[in-house]
Amino acid sequence: MMEEQEREQLFTEDTEHLDEETLFVVSQTFKALSDPTRIRILNLLCTGEHSVNDIAETLNLSQSSVSHQLRFLKNLRLVKYRRAGRTLYYSEDDEHVMNLLKQAIKHALHH
Repeated sequence: MMEEQEREQLFTEDTEHLDEETLFVVSQTFKALSDPTRIRILNLLCTGEHSVNDIAETLNLSQSSVSHQLRFLKNLRLVKYRRAGRTLYYSEDDEHVMNLLKQAIKHALHH
């Protein structure tokens, strides 16, 4: 297991060399996680694949609202979809971000 000082050194070295694209992607990821509706959608997708209709019904949201949020999340590659006939089924597409979301939820529940 890495010592705390070694972890801090690695983190410091990584942050000193963040390029503009990396900074943009990180900020967009946190932007995605800053919206309560997107958090609810991502949290639901942690349980598995869901259709747009299922997401809308489960979360008591309009289909257009869900579609708008899913488009935003898809553009960031946080969710992916598959088509079955006329129905789109969405699922998580970034395990790292989903783990970050789960950790944030656990943190919030302990306060």
